[in-house]
Amino acid sequence: MGQYVAPIRDMQFVLHEFLQVEEELKQMPHYAEVDADIINQVLEEGGKFTSEVLFPLNHSGDREGCHHDPVTKTVTTPKGFKEAYKQYVEGGWAALACDPEYGGQGLPVVLNNSFYEMLNSSNQAWSMYPGLSHGAYECLKEHGTDHQKEVYLPKLVSGEWTGTMCLTEPHCGTDLGLLRSKALPEADGSWTITGNKIFISAGEHDMSENILHLVLARVPDAPEGSKGISLFLVPKFLPKADGSVGERNPITCGAIEEKMGIHGNSTCQMNLDGAKGWIIGQPNKGLNAMFVFMNAARLGVGMQSLGLTEIAYQNALIYAKDRTQMRSLSGIKNPELPADRIIVHPDVRRMLLTGKAYAEGARAFTSYVALQIDRELHHPDADVRKEAADEVALLTPVIKAFITDNAWIATSDAMQVFGGHGYIAEWGMEQYVRDARINMIYEGTNTIQSLDLLGRKILGDNGAKLRKFGEKIKAFVEDNGTDEAMSEFVTPLGDLGDKVTKLTMEIGMKAFQNPDEVGAACVPYLRVVGHMIYSYLFAQMAKIALEKSGAAEAQGDKFYVAKLATARFYFARLQPETATLIRQARSGSANLMALDADLF
Repeated sequence: MGQYVAPIRDMQFVLHEFLQVEEELKQMPHYAEVDADIINQVLEEGGKFTSEVLFPLNHSGDREGCHHDPVTKTVTTPKGFKEAYKQYVEGGWAALACDPEYGGQGLPVVLNNSFYEMLNSSNQAWSMYPGLSHGAYECLKEHGTDHQKEVYLPKLVSGEWTGTMCLTEPHCGTDLGLLRSKALPEADGSWTITGNKIFISAGEHDMSENILHLVLARVPDAPEGSKGISLFLVPKFLPKADGSVGERNPITCGAIEEKMGIHGNSTCQMNLDGAKGWIIGQPNKGLNAMFVFMNAARLGVGMQSLGLTEIAYQNALIYAKDRTQMRSLSGIKNPELPADRIIVHPDVRRMLLTGKAYAEGARAFTSYVALQIDRELHHPDADVRKEAADEVALLTPVIKAFITDNAWIATSDAMQVFGGHGYIAEWGMEQYVRDARINMIYEGTNTIQSLDLLGRKILGDNGAKLRKFGEKIKAFVEDNGTDEAMSEFVTPLGDLGDKVTKLTMEIGMKAFQNPDEVGAACVPYLRVVGHMIYSYLFAQMAKIALEKSGAAEAQGDKFYVAKLATARFYFARLQPETATLIRQARSGSANLMALDADLF
């Protein structure tokens, strides 16, 4: 069933050499004591937990799936999931990046981010149970009352209780303005909530003693649309005064969805039959509060796809170095064997390098954004916090859409490396493809992310956030433009930056005349921006590798040689996709909208 080894060396390169997180964290009093030794220790222990405890449950959990009892309306998770969760809680992993005020360890988001990559590589379906809890924690921490924080946050931080987000309903999908769930006020300050929610990940399970549902619903006389949505905290069991679980609340699982992938996670249809809940934040402002959770989830989905890209690549590489098939076109490479190992074939290498490049690019990208989140939350300089917040807002939809698109490509390529065996369940590769496909859909489809990026984040502020990020790219290009060794990275980076600027202006001008131009261009546009970001990151990593490769190679360390080769492959084989994407984005809406719907 393959194997998983956490890519700790590359994580350390990203954190210590590329981002220099130790120096960055010293600027934040909250993290002043976090050093490289602490970071490395967490990475090493996280690698052990995920490879030894979670990865062995991935395939079996997928084959077994979850079991729903229609009588008790309970869900049993696959064999071993509950026991693994107990080890997770006992190891303090749930508390890693949470506030010490509520029992957390107070470690930075950028470190927690690396651990979540390991979780998702080893077992995405399992990782969704505790993963959603962190979003619920962040939402309550920012918008909950003092009483809500006191009662619920310590339980979320410890992992004793888990959280969910209950947004969509059968008729509304992404358009939450259409939701119909109702909340009626009670004399004791609580609310009685009725309605039906669908696609609720980890909505019911047996891994924790309580589940805290964050539910969107409408209060009486609420305005129509998204401006009339409120957010409620609805626990599975009502807490007693001493903090223990009490009476069962009537929010129950009517069924679990039969899905293409992530079978080990219970995706539930949830029914609220007069369930008791408490409002979070202000009435009719629930969507704003829920955006804290939704943005955390979008970043989390990007991490899921990074994890799948890495695990699929690892196992395809192992197979390619072992499997024999045909002889090399340039001459026999393994004369002791009846055929050469397939890693000698150029197209097998293309597929492997695609996975390697997309994994390493995503690792740098998500770590970069996680560090910006740390700066946004804890840097003492208000200007730095504001700049970091703007950058996180700009880059969040790109993380969700670009990384998940790339994971679909990379996992498909990794399965292809296996040939016919990739299609067979016992090898495990087809599971990664199935699991990767949902990441492009949930937490806002990738088209929704593209509309958010182009329409709201870029055109919405006349390109201010994008220009600010572009200034970093321009400065890097100018600083390294005369370095001949860097020209193969800097020249295409600068060229793409200029093209993004021109493309943005062109689409913006068209959109003044016809808003459909945004919808027609947004998906290829986001991929172009994604490649611009990866080009910037790979160019910086290549600079480090160029500086260190000679001395390291002399000592037998080939890491930087491999990093340079990956960067060169990215610029030669993957980044040129932008030429086609730019032509697609510029082609306008007419070719999409001219045909009458009846003629399709």
